[in-house]
Amino acid sequence: MKTVMLTYPQTLHSAVQGTHPQVLAIGQFDGLHLGHASVILSAVRIARETGMQAAVMTFHPHPKEVMRKGDYEGYLTPLRDKEDILAEMGVDVLYVVEFNEEFSRLTPQQFVHDLLLPLQTRTAVVGFDFRFGHKGAGDEQLLRTLGEGEMTVETVPPFLLNGEKVSSSLIRGLLKRGELDEASQWLGRPYSIRGTVIHGEKRGRTIGFPTANLDLTDHYVTPAKGVYAVRVQYGEQELRGVMNLGVKPTFHENGMKPTFEVHLLDFDGQIYDQELKVELVHYIRAERKFESIDALISQIREDALTAARLLS
Repeated sequence: MKTVMLTYPQTLHSAVQGTHPQVLAIGQFDGLHLGHASVILSAVRIARETGMQAAVMTFHPHPKEVMRKGDYEGYLTPLRDKEDILAEMGVDVLYVVEFNEEFSRLTPQQFVHDLLLPLQTRTAVVGFDFRFGHKGAGDEQLLRTLGEGEMTVETVPPFLLNGEKVSSSLIRGLLKRGELDEASQWLGRPYSIRGTVIHGEKRGRTIGFPTANLDLTDHYVTPAKGVYAVRVQYGEQELRGVMNLGVKPTFHENGMKPTFEVHLLDFDGQIYDQELKVELVHYIRAERKFESIDALISQIREDALTAARLLS
């Protein structure tokens, strides 16, 4: 898959060079959950049927982050993760449009005539609630009108799971409540994070459970504090682990920034400065303060056994 970074209008001309007629799925697609996948896979299917290129247009950073509107709490699927997933879905080209204040002022007419049509968009595929242009003035019907004669529009209906519309905001809520199984079901995969292993307090090794402390690579949504059974991708290796996400109340009286600490069950080696991808597979328990270090060690041992059983 080819990724094209596009800043309007500065790099539009270079982005247009060498383009081919294409089917373009358009949306923010943060989460790339089952609802988003239904839009993108529809575009891929139409592209294959018509012999055109399958493309996706997304926007970065998230509009809420740029405009400072709404309750923005991080990405479910940062750009790098989004690229990996889209490539697996059969997308040929990903257009990443820089979302800034100038771009936010584009009218619906400019969005279609200055951006979509020059990119040879023959079919635009959007979700039923798609909005575009300044202050969301355009909807899928206006998109259809503006593209008449040059671009057709396919609208994908809402994706329902157990009678409820799958949405990124609801997935965020599930993660924050520790309802990991349902969040994974709606995403269509386990929620995952990436981070670089950094030096921490090194307390884990003194109690027999060394941990990899992660400095996250992106502004991810932070799930509920607690203990998780995780699968860890380290290079070509897939390892099992147990992760504590929290503020370590047994050792810290005052609040601190939550940390992500992973104890690997199948590995004993030096991995400082290495990147890990961590899939949160099961939520084991909430974080709590223990009366003694021995009580904490006993619970960690039990958590490790639980994680091993859940991941076997």
